[in-house]
Amino acid sequence: MRVRRAFAFLDLSGFTALTATEGDERSVAVLEQFRGALRRTCSRRGVRIAKWLGDGAMLVGVEPTPVVSAALEIMWVAKLDTDEVAVKCGMTEGSVILLEGDDYIGHAVNLAARLCDLAVGGQVLAEPGVGAHLPPWAVAGERRQVAVRGVTAPLDVVEPSLNCTAEDASADPVCGIPLVESTSVAWRSAGGIGRWLFCSDSCLDTWESRPVGDDGADEAFVRDGIA
Repeated sequence: MRVRRAFAFLDLSGFTALTATEGDERSVAVLEQFRGALRRTCSRRGVRIAKWLGDGAMLVGVEPTPVVSAALEIMWVAKLDTDEVAVKCGMTEGSVILLEGDDYIGHAVNLAARLCDLAVGGQVLAEPGVGAHLPPWAVAGERRQVAVRGVTAPLDVVEPSLNCTAEDASADPVCGIPLVESTSVAWRSAGGIGRWLFCSDSCLDTWESRPVGDDGADEAFVRDGIA
């Protein structure tokens, strides 16, 4: 069956070197941090983790925007407890064959994996078409060409990134994405301290579902989940 899907491949750049210098146990601890953060992010944003790929993962979504948002969130807020490892990502969107209900076959899948291979730590490489589906708090960056293994002609790519990292930006209280009012999707009053800004309806829903004590005060709330 042919379907249209958005794909993101994520990988931990520097993971092999970390394993060689600090050992297997240390590497497993870092990998568990990455996987835990990715599970929570994808669950909140409605993105499927199609498969784990050792120190990486393949994400799939019916709509591109949640996939882009999940990938950029992980790039920005994932705390891996080491400066030697960074997340990199390749993203595409296109028509593929859904095989046996849980596998995807097609050029868009292969290209997303190749773009992830080309990226460096902290970088996202995406097809320009993905840039049309960015959330308001992200920008596509300048278009440029890259040579991709297995593809004859150079391909146009963009580098999605956060739109605002200014010191006066307000962090989404759920995911930590830095926002100003013009890049937020929703807001709620924060009483006498201003407004809470949210990057998505899913983060707003998570915030509004947080536990509240008998006295009406917020109970402990932590990013990537509710304590």
